[in-house]
Amino acid sequence: MSKFATSEPGSLNAAAISWLLAQTLWVGGLWLLHFLILPALARLGLAPLLVEEVGGHLRALLVGLAAVCAGVQALVLVRVTGVSGLWRDMRGQLLLVVVTAAAAFLVARLYWPEVGLLPMFTYLVMAFCGLLLVLQPLPGGRR
Repeated sequence: MSKFATSEPGSLNAAAISWLLAQTLWVGGLWLLHFLILPALARLGLAPLLVEEVGGHLRALLVGLAAVCAGVQALVLVRVTGVSGLWRDMRGQLLLVVVTAAAAFLVARLYWPEVGLLPMFTYLVMAFCGLLLVLQPLPGGRR
């Protein structure tokens, strides 16, 4: 049998795998969009208004994805550490900040579109919280 089919001590369990998958989707997506895709679109010579419009729609979609994935990560953390893990653990605190920032982004985008800097600020807060979350150890697994 291959080493991937056997269950070795210290191997990743389902909680750690789902944590990593959700984290990869939302943290990687936020950083990829803001620092790679949108600058590449602007460099291609597309109209700045078009790049801004595409960026606005894609940011909203990614913030929704980030909220869902952070919710999945919060459920994994609660399952591994208990409900107190959301308040006492740094990973839980970062996830709560991410969910709050995502809610602020979406509320500001829907109800106060004239507020210019709040959506970008909350987007960057989510991105940096995700970066800090990547540096934390996995719940229920090894690093």
